[in-house]
Amino acid sequence: MATQVCESPALRRLLRGPCLALSGARGYSRDSKSSWFRSLFVHKVDPRTDAHSTLLSKKETSNLYKIQFHNVKPECLDAYNSLTEEVLPKLHSDTDYPCDLVGNWNTWYGEQDQAVHLWRFSGGYPALMDCMNKLKQNKEYLEFRKERSKMLLSRRNQLLLEFSFWNEPLPRVGPNIYELRTYKLKPGTMIEWGNNWARAIKYRQKNQEAVGGFFSQIGELYVVHHLWAYKDLQSREETRNAAWRKRGWDENVYYTVPLVRNMESRIMIPLKISPLQ
Repeated sequence: MATQVCESPALRRLLRGPCLALSGARGYSRDSKSSWFRSLFVHKVDPRTDAHSTLLSKKETSNLYKIQFHNVKPECLDAYNSLTEEVLPKLHSDTDYPCDLVGNWNTWYGEQDQAVHLWRFSGGYPALMDCMNKLKQNKEYLEFRKERSKMLLSRRNQLLLEFSFWNEPLPRVGPNIYELRTYKLKPGTMIEWGNNWARAIKYRQKNQEAVGGFFSQIGELYVVHHLWAYKDLQSREETRNAAWRKRGWDENVYYTVPLVRNMESRIMIPLKISPLQ
């Protein structure tokens, strides 16, 4: 007799995948590879033919995003911001560079003395490499990096794709505060995360707080970033509480919390040059 071990019905419908089958006889040989005991530990799983990046990212665009986290020496933060605001807009406005500034912030609550920059490369990896090669020949930019390095304690970055069901991050007028919520998922759970959020995002659109949703491709993997905009902290509190009063939001939380290994929230203030104000 075969015993079925399946995901929840809702998840199974979304993934359109078969259930896992455990099979074996009541009487078994210790050396038999098809024994009932062995079948408890060895499952046959139909392999996916597409990477989760192909299944979850937007097909109509070829945008690639880069997010940068710069930890600045506390005494250098003002000088760092001034230098950044002088140089980065030139890259943003120069049509010879296939990159756009999406947003620039200082962290207000979270990791202190930190700058966060989000870039978009229209054209994917070829656009990224084109931009990087041109910057190697840009003397002003090289001097900027040299001066900036004196102000930093550490820096890291990630390359990201945007979820197909999220809004594309577009310039906003302010004043706003921004929340970057970062989720580090268990490996192998990105499809399940995406399927749940594809339904849940509708509960977070009323106040236009949803800015963008991304998942990592290079850097630390299985990382999700959700970017939200609010008028202030009180607006954030009221908007999030309102979501809990909508039928279906609690179900999304119920199914996605077990997928998360670690999560972090940053409240950020836009720099003067940020298209997201």
